[in-house]
Amino acid sequence: MTSLVDRLDGPLFFPVTPCDDRERLNLDAFREHVRDGVAAGCGAVFACCGTGEFPSLSLADYAACVAAAVEETAGRVPVIAGTGYATALAAGFSAAAEQAGADGLLALPPYLVQPDQEGLRRHYQALADGTRLPVILYQRDNAIFEPRTVVELARHPGIIGFKDGHGDLDLLQRVISAARTASADLLFFNGLPTAEMSALAYRGLGITRYSSAVFCFVPGVALAFHKALLAGDDAVTDRLIDEFYRPLVELRRQGAGYAVSLIKAGVRLRGLDAGPVRAPLCEPAPEHVKRLGELIERALSITESP
Repeated sequence: MTSLVDRLDGPLFFPVTPCDDRERLNLDAFREHVRDGVAAGCGAVFACCGTGEFPSLSLADYAACVAAAVEETAGRVPVIAGTGYATALAAGFSAAAEQAGADGLLALPPYLVQPDQEGLRRHYQALADGTRLPVILYQRDNAIFEPRTVVELARHPGIIGFKDGHGDLDLLQRVISAARTASADLLFFNGLPTAEMSALAYRGLGITRYSSAVFCFVPGVALAFHKALLAGDDAVTDRLIDEFYRPLVELRRQGAGYAVSLIKAGVRLRGLDAGPVRAPLCEPAPEHVKRLGELIERALSITESP
C-alpha cells in the first residue's frame, strides 16, 4: 500500500468551510467545494485548517467536515485534518479526525501560550503518541522550532512532515540541514500565506510542496503556477506573480484576517455559496471584493489564453 508520504504531492487544497449567515455549517456546500477541488486536480485535501477556520469550528462541525471530505475524495487523494489548541483538546480533535477516516493531521500551534522548546517537544510528542495518524508539524506564530527540537520530534515514527509558515529561511535551512545530518526523514512544506509568492525561494531550499489558498477559487491558475514552478518555467511564474499574486498579496494586506476572509470572498465570487467568515473575523470591504474580482479575471485571462 502506498504510504501517505508518497501521496502528498501536487497542489495542496485547503478548502474553506461554508456556513450560513448565522454561522451554521453548510455541509452540502462544503461537499461541493471538496468535489470541485478533487476534480480540478488537487494533490491532497487539508480539511478544517487555517483557511477552513479551524479555531471557529465546534467539534461536531469539525468531525462532520472531515468525514464529508473523506467520503467525497473516496481515496483519490489524501485527507489531512487540522488539529490544535492545548494538548488535551488537540487530542480530542485528533481522535475525531481518526474516527472520521482522515489520512493524517496538520498540527496547528498551541493556543495562547508561548512555550519554550521543551514545552513544544512535549506537546507534539504527546499529540503524536495519542493518535495512529501521521502528523505534520506547523511552524508559525508561537510554535517556532529550533533545529534540535525538530530532530528530536522527527525520531517519532508518527511525525512525518514540517510545514513552515514562519518564513525565516536561515532558520529553515538550519532545520533542513539538521534533519538531513541526523537522517531524519521529513517532508517539508511551504506554509506561508499566498505561498506562491515565496515558492521560488523555497524551491531553492528544495521545497516544492506548498499550501495554495488560491486553489480554493481559481484552481486552474494555481495549477498553472505549480506546473511552471516544477518545470522551471520562470517566465510563467514571474508573470503570474507580477500580474496576479503580488497584487493579491497587496490586497490581502489591506485588512486584518484577509488571509481567510478574502479567500472565502473569492470562493463566493466563483459561484459557491460559502457564506461569510465566522467571528472573530470580518468580511472584506466591498471595494476590496471588487478588486479581488478584477484580479481573478486578470489571472484567468493569463492562464486560459492560447
